[in-house]
Amino acid sequence: MTSGILEVGVDKRLDTIGLGHTASASWNFGAEALYERAVQAREGVVAAGGALLCETGQHTGRSPKDKFIVRDSMSESDVDWGPVNQPMDEAAFDRLFRRVQAYLQNRHVYVQDLYAGADKEYRLSVRVVTEQAWHNLFARNMFIRPPRDELSGFEPDYTVIQAPGFRADPAVDGCRSETVIAANLTRKVIIIAGTSYAGEIKKSVFSLMNHLLPARGVMPMHCSANIGPLGDSAIFFGLSGTGKTTLSADPSRTLIGDDEHGWSDDGLFNFEGGCYAKVIDLSAKAEPEIYAASHRFGTVLENVVMDPVTRALQLDDRSLTENTRSCYPLDFIPNASETGKGPHPTNVVMLTADAFGVMPPIAKLSAEQAMYHFLSGYTARVAGTEKGLGAEPQATFSTCFGAPFMTRRPTEYAKLLGERIAATGANCWLVNTGWTGGAYGVGHRMSIGHTRAMLKAALDGDLDSAPLRADPNFGLLVPEACPNVPTEALNPRGAWSDAKSYDETARNLAGRFEENFKKFEGSVTDTVKAAAIRKAA
Repeated sequence: MTSGILEVGVDKRLDTIGLGHTASASWNFGAEALYERAVQAREGVVAAGGALLCETGQHTGRSPKDKFIVRDSMSESDVDWGPVNQPMDEAAFDRLFRRVQAYLQNRHVYVQDLYAGADKEYRLSVRVVTEQAWHNLFARNMFIRPPRDELSGFEPDYTVIQAPGFRADPAVDGCRSETVIAANLTRKVIIIAGTSYAGEIKKSVFSLMNHLLPARGVMPMHCSANIGPLGDSAIFFGLSGTGKTTLSADPSRTLIGDDEHGWSDDGLFNFEGGCYAKVIDLSAKAEPEIYAASHRFGTVLENVVMDPVTRALQLDDRSLTENTRSCYPLDFIPNASETGKGPHPTNVVMLTADAFGVMPPIAKLSAEQAMYHFLSGYTARVAGTEKGLGAEPQATFSTCFGAPFMTRRPTEYAKLLGERIAATGANCWLVNTGWTGGAYGVGHRMSIGHTRAMLKAALDGDLDSAPLRADPNFGLLVPEACPNVPTEALNPRGAWSDAKSYDETARNLAGRFEENFKKFEGSVTDTVKAAAIRKAA
């Protein structure tokens, strides 16, 4: 189907999933047409600079407790069932699917035919059907758009149906609330209903890739990736708020992607064709590329507030949510890769935002330590980043730096990562972008300038010969010197005014690491267990 076609009546291509009797369908509309429809329907407004600004109502983030996978012969043995991957029986999904089909029967829908995966060997063809125009633009931005001549013969591997106006009934649909995200791997359909948060579209496809690719020997990763001027690539693991997107958008390096990648026998490839950046307190000085991309036509802004008169973005306004987002095509970043692919990484960087203020700002990891920290997936949340948190930082351990999106057992992903690191000899680093000089509320956030300097030194090889000291609390090897970084900034204990308080806080955090890792000890090698953090006596 060529771009920009509106069809009325029975559509055979949608009829295969029971949506052939929608009132009409807009196929593969471009940004201009989707803007027009979104504004006409009052789904969003145009802000100064040209971005489309949309609000998502009560759901300003993911709904993890409302996510399900159909438990059947295809998924039974491969899915790590539990609180993250909740089962739904086939009959319940069928009832839900029929009710969503009925809901959309006489409505207008928007359809985008897209690819997930820059490597043709491993990419998925995904058809995204949405109730609203702005969600269709979001999908168009986030995934890889096929050339026009490939649209006429496009056959989807999977279909994502997004219906925010539909309200699920737990008694009928086998879910928890009016919101439901349900994936059926046998029928190759994902339903997203009862939420307007666009990130559910992106994360559903990411979870799908996470499930399918390990069976083909590909390591799926929640990470950003870039390439240096000498052709050396780097990957950056990290949870929200750790700087994964910011630090990978380095003007001196080519951006492969900001969030989701695969690591195959041939190297790295991006799953996406766009970026989904958190923009609360976004700074033109600190993050010029993301800032510029968020102020232009074609970008979708989620829950960002603007001045009602001038329409200037108020990027420090938290009245709707902390989780304000900017969604834009990858080519809005000036130095973005045209192929979405790169060689095997020379450096693997794991980011943490330690709000307790005790972890070193950078450390060299052995391969075993890398697997340990990958399984741990540590960061810390603070009251300023999420609702409902108290004054004290909250330690968070999200396995594989993306537990909500990992359908298989964590050790499967860790094993794949370990094999890739061993085969390529990649250098591994742990970088703390959190607090120093004290915990959150007492100390201060790490200087982004210092963090960038440390990363540059690591990626450029300047730390390969630097003398290292052993951190007594976390077993990490910390450089004693780094170009363009004050020596004192490399020593977190020295940054505290009360060394005794530092020692106590560090021992406490080490104990949290130890407690969290107990669940993995029976399924990892002795060498990985030996690399684990232990609380000092």
